[in-house]
Order: sequence, then C-alpha cells, then structure tokens
Amino acid sequence: MRTRRNVISALFAVMALPLAPAALAQPAEAPSKTRVVATFSILGDLVREVGGERIDLTVLVGPNGDAHVYSPSPADARNLAEARVIFVNGLKFEGWIDRLVQASGTRATIVEAAARVTPLEMENDGHGHEHAHSRADDHDEKHAHEHGGLDPHAWQDVANAKLYVAAIRDALVAADPAGKDAYAANAEAYLARLDALEAEVKAAVEAIPRDRRKVITSHDAFGYFARAYGLTFIAPQGVSTDAEASARDVGRIIRQIKRDKIPAVFLENVTDPRLVERIAKETGAKIGGRLYSDALSDENGAAGTYIAMMQHNIKALNAALAR
Repeated sequence: MRTRRNVISALFAVMALPLAPAALAQPAEAPSKTRVVATFSILGDLVREVGGERIDLTVLVGPNGDAHVYSPSPADARNLAEARVIFVNGLKFEGWIDRLVQASGTRATIVEAAARVTPLEMENDGHGHEHAHSRADDHDEKHAHEHGGLDPHAWQDVANAKLYVAAIRDALVAADPAGKDAYAANAEAYLARLDALEAEVKAAVEAIPRDRRKVITSHDAFGYFARAYGLTFIAPQGVSTDAEASARDVGRIIRQIKRDKIPAVFLENVTDPRLVERIAKETGAKIGGRLYSDALSDENGAAGTYIAMMQHNIKALNAALAR
C-alpha cells in the first residue's frame, strides 16, 4: 500500500510543477483570409493572381458560363453578404449584379475592374448589328445610351487586362492593408507575364496577311481585340448573347463572306454553335476552331486561365488566317 501511495504522491507532485514554456505553446492560428467575390471566370482568374494565398475567392459564373444570361441563386446572395470585396467587370456586362447586391444586403466594397478602361461605344450600323469604336469620355450615360451603349469585353485587349490588375491590387490593399507587399509583388509578377503575352499576340497578328485579317464570330465580343491588334471581327449577334441574330443579319453576313472572301468562321464557348455552322456551310468558309470570349474553359481545358485563353485564341486565329 505504501508503494501505491508513493506513486500517487509522485504523480501529484509532477502535476503541480510549473509547465515549461514549450508545453504551454499553442499552434499559431493562420491569419484569416479576405473574403472576395468575382462575378465571372476571367475576372476571377485575374483576382486570384493578385490575391494569392491571402484571399478566399468565390466566382459566381464559372468556366464556360455565360454571364450575359446568368440567373443568380440564393447561394450567390449569401456569398455577397459574407464578402469584404466584390469585383465586377462593369460597363453593364453583368446586367443582374445590381439586383443581386441589393438582395444580398452586402456591405462589401464593390469594385468595377474596368473603371480605368477607355471603353468602346457600340454604334448601330442600320442593320440591327452593332460595331464598336473608341469613346474617350465614359461619364455621359445618356450619350452612351443614345449611341447603343458600351462594349463591356475590355479584357480582350491585354493592355486593359493590366488596368484590371492595377484596380484589383489597389482594392485588395485597401481591404487588407497588412497584405500590401504581397499584393504588390503578385501584381508586379503578373504584369510582367502580361507584357510578354501582349508581345506574343502582336507578333502572331503580324504573321497574318493584312488582306486575311477578317473573322466571323458568334457574337460581338472582340471589339477591343480588333482595335488593339488590327483585325476585323464580324458577328451576327450584338455584344450580348441574350440577343438572337435576325435572318437579315445572317443573310447580310453570308453575302459579305462571299464578297470579301473571308477565310474562316469561329465558334465560341458560350454560344450555340449552330448559327456559325450554318454560315460556314452556306459560304464554304472553314470553321477555324473555338474562341474563348466571355468565359474560361475548365482548368484542364485549352483556356483555363486568362493568359492561356489569349494564347489559345491567337493561335487559332493565326492557324486559320495565316497562309
């Protein structure tokens, strides 16, 4: 019995000793990430590049999704309510975003990624089809409305994507000042990659003979690409996939392809391919492949990131148009 008492006393004595600092140490908690929402996949990829490991990102319209005709869900409203920053493209690309923001009751900062872009104004050509031209002053909304609105697809010019990156960086720094150095470093590294991409796109276009730089696509999503790099894009649909092409539009384009000997037509990942396939069949123009306009592919596809998307598009254009 004495032995048993001695053992118990020894245990209590050990338990009464002060714990060493190492025993008191608790695992350090990882800093909480900044909750961020981006409206569609292309913008989400840019936000991810800048935000890195410091953000918890939700993308509303995912790969191959069409943001023009998207219908938000209750889960989207909850994601907005929990976010600190919400990144939208702007230029009226997301026609549903204002209603979603209001329904969510969010107090997040809303950041328009395209705010620093000089937008293209859409001008009706008299045939129910819209074409883009440069517009320096984007502050007069009434003037913009009278001239058909603004082309929202600004990311199709790499120079504009750089402006998106700057806006994203500044917004994340404002929301999370402790991450300023990380966001700045991420943005600087990504901007260097965009510089290289821009040079690659320009070189690929230069390899296409000038008389062959005409392209038919499903909808008018490449106005900024055309302005920046010197191609002509013709589309039976306007800037939104929500509009259907009229028979007169399609007939006019078929006649133009035959008259101008346009060599190729392209499908898009967010539109019904039957319209372009019909045009190709009736004109003899070849289908040059699939272009990514308003959405990335899934991560294992040809356009899983913004840079991969632009590289895929220019390679497809070059292969179809260059002799």
